[in-house]
Amino acid sequence: MVVKNNNAPGNALPLAGITVVEFGHSVAGPYAGQILSDLGAEVVKIEKPGGDDARRWGPPYLDGVGATFQALNRNKRSVVARLREPQVVSKLMDYIDAHADVVLQNLRPGQADELGLGASELRKRKPTLIYCNMGAFGDKGPLKRHPGYDPLMQAFGGIMSVVGEPGRPAVRVGPSIIDSGTAMWAALGIVSALYRLRETGVGSVVDVSLFETAAAWMTVPAAQYSGGGELPRKAGSGQVGIVPYRAYQTLDGELVVAAGNDVTFRQFCAAIGHPGWSDQAEFASNHARVVNAETLYGLIEPVMLTKTSKDWSAQFEAFGVPCAQVQNIAQMLEHEQTVALGIYQDVPGSTSKLMGLPISFDGERPRPRSAAPALGADNAMIFAACEKQRSGHI
Repeated sequence: MVVKNNNAPGNALPLAGITVVEFGHSVAGPYAGQILSDLGAEVVKIEKPGGDDARRWGPPYLDGVGATFQALNRNKRSVVARLREPQVVSKLMDYIDAHADVVLQNLRPGQADELGLGASELRKRKPTLIYCNMGAFGDKGPLKRHPGYDPLMQAFGGIMSVVGEPGRPAVRVGPSIIDSGTAMWAALGIVSALYRLRETGVGSVVDVSLFETAAAWMTVPAAQYSGGGELPRKAGSGQVGIVPYRAYQTLDGELVVAAGNDVTFRQFCAAIGHPGWSDQAEFASNHARVVNAETLYGLIEPVMLTKTSKDWSAQFEAFGVPCAQVQNIAQMLEHEQTVALGIYQDVPGSTSKLMGLPISFDGERPRPRSAAPALGADNAMIFAACEKQRSGHI
């Protein structure tokens, strides 16, 4: 086996030279593929004849397709394939044998095996292959064949039970944190498997799932439940176990203040003009503040209404108290910090900027190489490679 040298001169991105075949749709699979493509991998996206459903998720649309699709599929090639046709599957298997280092799939549970494209079959043909399953409920247990989606997992995983205001109906965290989190675990698993391949010459099957991601996001609430025996409660913008640590209404908006320890609490009290509060027995320690949170918040709230968020931000900064204004997406994208980081990037072939990878290497953030591909844009190239392989030319 020849292991690719991705540290060779000229390969600025760590996964340059790695080829990924993505059987991905919607959010989780495509985002995992995009993370790998942003890191330099060549990602070949296999789509059904109608294309990834996310192409039609809108409005809003961006450059003729759903904005969601554009956000999750840059730097890829698109191949349309009818996976129920054995001759098409055979060609794809030949392409994987000859070119792929990684196969990534988030098809309906069990479907990849039904199509002959599961890990067992493909790794029997190519033992060095790294194969990543992105399931719904995982590869074991009574629900392993059930489908799953982000809001279902936020509900089933317990996340909705701790999100929102006390006494109010369950709410979903707005961004698709289960889909995107599962994509991150998939990418981490694949990169780890590539490292092991380099060291041992052996491929791997990587399994991640939406439910396992949801459960992992509940790491701290699970520990709190184990430690205290009480179900974690909804805390609005706050944090169970730390007080004061939440958003407040100001004259013109909302401001989150995080006074996470006794020293910062004293600084906070001084900043709002009530230094004596930190000496009162009921507020002198975090434990005491958690027990008396309702009383403390009742004192703080009217004070916060006396100034604007900007004025309070300046005041807290002067006293060393961490705080942040609650921004909308436009304010966040236009903020000088966002601009300085360069994370909202121009994309070649797109009329709009898109969010980039939240990683830099040696001070440089990977830059998008191309916009999301047109449906089937690379069929000719990929299937031509299959034909050359079959004829013995490669």
